[in-house]
Amino acid sequence: MNRIRLASRCVLIYVVLMALLPLHAHADAGGGSSSKLSDAKQAIKKEDYDAAIKELNRLNETESGDADVLNLLGYSHRKLEDFDKALDYYKQALNADPKHKGAHEYLGELYLQTNQLEKAEEQLAILDDICTLTCGEYRDLKKSIKTYKKNNS
Repeated sequence: MNRIRLASRCVLIYVVLMALLPLHAHADAGGGSSSKLSDAKQAIKKEDYDAAIKELNRLNETESGDADVLNLLGYSHRKLEDFDKALDYYKQALNADPKHKGAHEYLGELYLQTNQLEKAEEQLAILDDICTLTCGEYRDLKKSIKTYKKNNS
């Protein structure tokens, strides 16, 4: 009986993963926003947030309303501790895509940086609903909240 349950679970996981595979392939194909964001991501990797913002603003003019662009604008402004602008960009990203996992994670991080634990936990709850299985954004924000609580108790 246990083997049957295990086999059923494996089949279910396989079916879910196969169903998601075309979505992932489509998101990366044909010059999607990830390839357009490469210069900005390189600047972020180098922690050159001013250069990232310059490139992201240029992209935002042509890709107006792109949740990935808006999310990274929020991230870059948050790293420069311009929390008001970061908050505005995260909200714009979530208006464009209410299920944008990265924007929810980074918004939660912003709330922790501005000592708003309850709001960060709200973002964690939203991620818990959005993620099919626990996703990296959920795990990262949960870890940040745990660290925040440890350091502020």
